[in-house]
Amino acid sequence: MERLRIDKWLWAARFYKTRTLASEEIARGRVQVNGVAVKPARELKAGDSVLLRSGPVSRTVTVLALSDKRGPAPVAALLYQETEDSLIERQQAAEQRRLAPEPALSLSQGRPTKRDRRDTDRLRQNDWDARWSASLKT
Repeated sequence: MERLRIDKWLWAARFYKTRTLASEEIARGRVQVNGVAVKPARELKAGDSVLLRSGPVSRTVTVLALSDKRGPAPVAALLYQETEDSLIERQQAAEQRRLAPEPALSLSQGRPTKRDRRDTDRLRQNDWDARWSASLKT
């Protein structure tokens, strides 16, 4: 086999779970072949460079072999080789995500706890009593 549709190859190489997902990602412009955005029917050949973006992570792989059958992961890994730059970039991105602060910790306000609510009620009650007294001061 000399040439194969890129959506079939991405599915066989286990980058996407279904061919439909592969086609959708290609149509959204998240896949490039040799630096050019392509359509799902684009034919791929051995030696082509494929850039895949999924979220903040991008991978650049070189096509080593073609297959239109989806096999086990170890066999699928033989269809491509990730470039050194791409591998280093992915590892750095993973390290940055690991060291990033927990997003929930940045929330300064939210629903009050029971203790917060009691403190607020206590402050309101004290403030009300100080301003409005039913006693007569002579």
